[in-house]
Amino acid sequence: MEADFVIVGAGSAGCAMAYRLSEAGASVLVIEHGGSDAGPFIQMPAALSYPMNMSLYDWGFQSEPEPHLNNRRLATPRGKVIGGSSSINGMVYVRGHAKDFDHWAEAGAQGWAYADVLPYFKRMESWHDGGHGGDPRWRGSDGPLHVSRGPRDNPLHDAFVAAGQQAGYEITQDYNGEKQEGFGPMEQTVWQGRRWSAANAYLRPALKRETCSLIKGLATRIVIEEGRATGVEILRGGAPEVIRARREVIIAASSINSPKLLLLSGIGPAGELAAQGIDVVADRPGVGKNLQDHLEVYFQMAAAKPVTLYRYWNLISKGLIGAQWLFTKTGLGASNQFESAAFIRSRAGVEYPDIQYHFLPLAVRYDGRAAAEGHGFQAHVGPMRSPSRGEITLKSSDPREAPRIFFNYMSCEQDWQDFRTCLRLTREIFGQEAFKPFVKHEIQPGAALQSDDELDGFIREHAESAYHPCGTCKIGAAEDTMAVVDPECRVIGVEGLRVADSSIFPRITNGNLNGPSIMVGEKASDHILGKPALAPSNAEPWLSPRWQSAQR
Repeated sequence: MEADFVIVGAGSAGCAMAYRLSEAGASVLVIEHGGSDAGPFIQMPAALSYPMNMSLYDWGFQSEPEPHLNNRRLATPRGKVIGGSSSINGMVYVRGHAKDFDHWAEAGAQGWAYADVLPYFKRMESWHDGGHGGDPRWRGSDGPLHVSRGPRDNPLHDAFVAAGQQAGYEITQDYNGEKQEGFGPMEQTVWQGRRWSAANAYLRPALKRETCSLIKGLATRIVIEEGRATGVEILRGGAPEVIRARREVIIAASSINSPKLLLLSGIGPAGELAAQGIDVVADRPGVGKNLQDHLEVYFQMAAAKPVTLYRYWNLISKGLIGAQWLFTKTGLGASNQFESAAFIRSRAGVEYPDIQYHFLPLAVRYDGRAAAEGHGFQAHVGPMRSPSRGEITLKSSDPREAPRIFFNYMSCEQDWQDFRTCLRLTREIFGQEAFKPFVKHEIQPGAALQSDDELDGFIREHAESAYHPCGTCKIGAAEDTMAVVDPECRVIGVEGLRVADSSIFPRITNGNLNGPSIMVGEKASDHILGKPALAPSNAEPWLSPRWQSAQR
């Protein structure tokens, strides 16, 4: 089998590229190891805790024991299903801050500044504000990706935003628009009551074209002949098979599997490849390095009133919610329940937000276990720009074996300072007048934990990944020895091969990564097709005029 373009991975970026390349008339073949995304566990937004805990849909990766987190192995879910991680994530939609992308450009990713990427964010969106405000001039109106807002009809959402304002923080009507900093409504990739994954937005329409096809198989290596990628070897039904690319091979297999596939193909640090008995095709020391993630903790409060979602946390209520969603795509099942958010700065001198909040009117873990206290609510909170860096390396040359994932979480003193600040600022926010009618007591960390040492102990035991790994095939200038791809996503040192997904991020962006990953697929498509980039935007994002002297 052959096509003009072979894409490895039907995830967020891969689906976007399949859509755009086939739209342009090119033939596209998408290779995906996972299966169908049909069924309520994926499509019902409120069921989000299920697919990321199911081996049917998740690769089941775990980190190595993390020495600064009590040697815990942290779950690292990645989607093994069409739509990739956009089919198992929390459906939270965040573009990232304008300054994130300006940093990319300053770090060598020429053409990826905010002015350059904003037109692609607008091209990919169909934005629905749900009556909660925002400026449509910053948003897209006719793209494949529907972005909406939940009803925010639980009184705790208003309390969260009011408490932020009472504590002296900004209010923002649209953190994805002109002004990220502040408290306000959270956005979700949900449309007409369904998860609006990259598969629903991009892949299904693409597959309706004669020019686009999907193949189920495990990619084992890139076929490289005389310095050029000519195809992809896959295992299908247990037998090896080569899928040929007439023009290019594009890897979009995630920040875990993209570097793994490059390494298996002889592209990476020469010493590591030799140790695995893999012939070196291109010595690129940066493959698998620069691994980053967001860590978070769940700051949980017991509720003084039975207004939380806990009243539905029983089999009968879940059944009724599921039935209503199944037949009408409405009700509590039609939202991820993350309907309020905040982005704030940790201290004076920080130019733009470096702390994110997801607010949830229920005290519950991602694995679906509710707090023993019953009625409660929580904020997921964590720093956005950890200086810690980890790596992805091969355990063996067997493509069926998971790679070694070592994040090196909390390895810098700055991490500990930032996390303590997160906890203390959250405690202050939950102590505001707006929460007085609703707060019974603090569940965790627990009011008794006050000192730096006590908070550090809580962080070591309770910090969890926010599931935002990235950076392992970073984009940069060709002369940057740690760059893996150039600013057009071409793998440096190999012809006819690109990487385009969250692995190319030189530095992690603010917030959840699904939105920026889709943007990468959109922008990479124009580079692949040789089209001129969309005209840069001259929009000026809001920055606090007092950022140098004040924290809020």
